[in-house]
Amino acid sequence: MEISNIESASESVSITVEAIVLAPIDKVWKFWTEPKHIIQWNHATNEWHCPKAENNLQVGGKFSYTMAAKDESFSFNFWGNYDLIKANEQIDITMGDGRKWTIQFSKIGNETKIVEVFEAEKENTIELQRNGWQAILLNFKNYTEANR
Repeated sequence: MEISNIESASESVSITVEAIVLAPIDKVWKFWTEPKHIIQWNHATNEWHCPKAENNLQVGGKFSYTMAAKDESFSFNFWGNYDLIKANEQIDITMGDGRKWTIQFSKIGNETKIVEVFEAEKENTIELQRNGWQAILLNFKNYTEANR
């Protein structure tokens, strides 16, 4: 019996989403990490919102965002711990369910490129996850650019 193929079936799939935000990197970092801003952009559709965000931005620190349907039919806490923080450059996270998530920030003149790479969960399709995370990133971009 060969055991080597069993491990490959359980390997995680990584998903990448990205955007260029028309704002300087200092502002992008601030809007990405401060709870008063997170609650403004952290939702995938207009039927959802983020009524609460806590963020202890330091290695070993924890973040927790409440994601909730506006009609109050469902909510959950999305949380994780910080593994690496390089201000204005990179954040590495272990999410509450053990998956890894990396956010990279790159300065391009007076704009900022954000690239997120995260391990997919097994409950939803890759496409649904990619679309949801991309929608949240687009909300971030729109919120940041609108608040000059």
